Amino acid sequence: MVIKITLQLKGALMKLVRFGEPGKEKPGILDVNGSIRDLSETVHDFKGDSVSNHAISELRNIDIESLPVVTGSPRLGSCLQDVPNFYCIGLNYTKHAIETGMEIPKEPILFSKATSAISGPFDNVIIPKNSKKADWEVELGVIIGEDCEHVSAEKALSVISGYCTINDVSEREFQAERGGQWIKGKSAPTFGPIGPYLVTSDEISDPQNLNVELSLNGEIVQKSNTSDMIFSVIEIITYMTQFMRLRTGDIIATGTPSGVGMGMKPQQFLKPGDIMEIEVQGCGRQRQEAVAYKA
Repeated sequence: MVIKITLQLKGALMKLVRFGEPGKEKPGILDVNGSIRDLSETVHDFKGDSVSNHAISELRNIDIESLPVVTGSPRLGSCLQDVPNFYCIGLNYTKHAIETGMEIPKEPILFSKATSAISGPFDNVIIPKNSKKADWEVELGVIIGEDCEHVSAEKALSVISGYCTINDVSEREFQAERGGQWIKGKSAPTFGPIGPYLVTSDEISDPQNLNVELSLNGEIVQKSNTSDMIFSVIEIITYMTQFMRLRTGDIIATGTPSGVGMGMKPQQFLKPGDIMEIEVQGCGRQRQEAVAYKA
């Protein structure tokens, strides 16, 4: 499937993309018309230090209009080639915690996804082998722009280099009914669509005022605003850095609102042919089809 992004943009444009076939993606940047400009002569790819605050600042010196225009409508890959860590915050919207039947957390619930789950925003989501309860979760993604620990609330937003849309796809039986930690239900290949673009932090004036939405087969099932988070982006970063050093290029999925399949009555889970459309305001819209696992 070929996807073309159409945008209305103004002012400083810093929406970074990766375009091309899987494994052969090149870095790009969107111009004011929404066209992709090729950055591969300037940046090798987007990961680690290449998405640091310093690297993003250096990109601002480039004359975007002088870069080659990418013709056609190429596939868009994940907005990051890879990440040092893929962290997630669980039960971070009150209604979502209630729909799962779990207690509202007093501190952020922290877990990880395997980085091998990362996939493109328009790629198929593969329902894993032996899966019974594959589920969806729209989330705001935060990309860390510098190594940091013990970050104060005053500095927390300054360590962020960008934001993106994430679908934190989950397998609920693997997650909750097979013992151990949640990572088992969060980490199958294609369970981490990120993108379509990395939006630099200065493009998002307030990460706590963004609409988030997910539709399934054309019906909106998740619809909320990041203002409803139990723990804000600032609180998440200050909390996490009490216990660990965040690394440049780390990504954090900040939690999902109510409307997931496991919370429905009766419960509803992904089946082959289902279409998910996912959007975080200002961070772009994704579209994935669920497909069956093939050996």
